[in-house]
Amino acid sequence: MNDTQLDRAGKPATVSARISPAGGLDILSRNEVVRLRDASGSGLHGLLRRCALAVLTSGEVGDDPRGMFEQYPNFDIQVLQQDRGIKIELSHAPAKAFVDGQIIRGINELLVAVVRDIVYVATQLEQGAFNLEDTVGLTHAVFEILRNARILKPQIDPNLVVCWGGHSISREEYEYTKSVGYQLGLRGMDICTGCGPGAMKGPMKGATIAHAKQRRRKNRYIGVTEPGIIAAESPNPIVNQLVIMPDIEKRLEAFVRMGHTIIVFPGGVGTAEEILYLLGILLHPDNAGIPFPLIFTGPRQSAAYFEQIDTFLRLALGDEVAQHYKIIVDDPIAVAHAAARGTDKVRNHRLDNKDAFFFNWSLSIPLAFQQPFVPTHAAMRALAIQRKRPRHELAADLRRVFSGIVAGNVKDEGVRAIEQYGPFEIDGEPEIMRALDRLLQAFVQQHRMKLPGGSAYVPCYRVLTS
Repeated sequence: MNDTQLDRAGKPATVSARISPAGGLDILSRNEVVRLRDASGSGLHGLLRRCALAVLTSGEVGDDPRGMFEQYPNFDIQVLQQDRGIKIELSHAPAKAFVDGQIIRGINELLVAVVRDIVYVATQLEQGAFNLEDTVGLTHAVFEILRNARILKPQIDPNLVVCWGGHSISREEYEYTKSVGYQLGLRGMDICTGCGPGAMKGPMKGATIAHAKQRRRKNRYIGVTEPGIIAAESPNPIVNQLVIMPDIEKRLEAFVRMGHTIIVFPGGVGTAEEILYLLGILLHPDNAGIPFPLIFTGPRQSAAYFEQIDTFLRLALGDEVAQHYKIIVDDPIAVAHAAARGTDKVRNHRLDNKDAFFFNWSLSIPLAFQQPFVPTHAAMRALAIQRKRPRHELAADLRRVFSGIVAGNVKDEGVRAIEQYGPFEIDGEPEIMRALDRLLQAFVQQHRMKLPGGSAYVPCYRVLTS
């Protein structure tokens, strides 16, 4: 539901207010406050302003990374140090974030999460607390960010289902994600998604009803995002735990380290990126024998979507890749049963190997899946899409292909690069290129690249098929 309020001139109504943070942020150092107020290139104010506005527009549906600031060009946020703690001063903030002059409690909590994560990551990087040059150090960074956000819960049996899928999906697909979420909720599952609309919101919405029916308290609806995505995919209103990871690679690692089962709903290039990330890890020889339930599902109308995904994966990575996922069409109860059985296997494996329930330490994630990929035109053209490579290495570069297209579609820096230099060029083994081109064309035809109602999608890429 989009409940944007308009002023008399027909523009989005705004409110200016000074609020007390809710939910776990009492004090900051003077240096931290100074950095949050610093609007220079080395300061944090621009990042804070962008992420805060995304939270304050929670519930609005759009995929234009610059659209928010066009609606609220005068918005600003300042963190103030006072004798009894901190205050957050909002200027020209979206009126929809307030009720009778008071900020909505859930939005206040998500706003605190923004400040907390931005400050923590910047401080730790400045102090050299994270070693970002090797796999152990990068995993440690992911763990510390999640721990600081109080996302990791040590005394809970495995029950966290990560749901991936697109923000631009049909109404039938959205209703289906709710049905699956409902069945998961009835069985005591918590939900983690990318925190946005569409397939990220539906499972949470379904689970809330089931949790209420089961009189279940302390439910977790975890949203994991990153600064480049949050502006295009504002957190949906059901998210009650938000964490902002520094980049897409740490966001993806957070999903697979925390999750006990992953369910994939129909989506676009972002969903394909997520699939290839996880499959590339599972194809690595070091991870043989580690149970990781992966379920592809959607309504009957979406059967062709998963056929296309399955065909592409088998062609690029070999038929053996299908051993790592199960496709279930139009059966939410069967999906929930498969998730429950898979989660039980994960629990038993963790017990046998003395691994934590709340963080999958035993999973080996190669550096190629952890180091941030900057999708410049040169970097996109240089990707080695060849089947003669080890399958997990090929999957890593295929993941980067889709990551670059995501950037060109919805991330501000990617959109600007496409405007300046034209579409990315993607080259590689001809048979894979032709299959990739068919898959991307299907995404466009099915309106999975851009939300309906806006301008027609203009590809940010060109696949070299010959």
